[in-house]
Amino acid sequence: MRAYDLSQKNIRQKKMISVCCGAFPSDKEAELAYEVGREIGRRGAILVCGGLGGSMEAACRGSKEEGGMTIGIIPFYEKQAANEFIDIVIPTGLGHARNNIVAATGDGVIGVGGSWGTLSELSIAFKMGKPVVSLGGWDVKSPTGKDEGFVIVNTPYEAVSIALGEGTGQLRNEGA
Repeated sequence: MRAYDLSQKNIRQKKMISVCCGAFPSDKEAELAYEVGREIGRRGAILVCGGLGGSMEAACRGSKEEGGMTIGIIPFYEKQAANEFIDIVIPTGLGHARNNIVAATGDGVIGVGGSWGTLSELSIAFKMGKPVVSLGGWDVKSPTGKDEGFVIVNTPYEAVSIALGEGTGQLRNEGA
């Protein structure tokens, strides 16, 4: 694992991507999260997540293996609850309310599989007008019949490209 050298980077200018995923993933979801993390690390973006285990840990491990930086916004006050691949732990003590912070922190948001917590983060990010990508998870469309919703992708590369604003699809939504 390579160390992240802060002296050579302007952290404020780096893109941050929030990766929203489950604590109890299937093997496929964990593998997708790991590959998303690797792609984020390769691209030099900062990975933000809920900081715990499961797919969150897999994504962070992937990012760290590519020299990336990770931020974990955890629901507890105890920093030691974060997974071992988190560089910066933000202990909130907010429980599920920390999902709002995870969604707000990323310039783009990627959902990998996941359950209701993942859906809440993706929905909050969508409402904030951020690019929201779903990989192997939620497919949500507007109840008004408009063709708006999460961008559904098939690969980690596509997910990261869209979250960074490089790909096609929802580069900036109108919010709701």
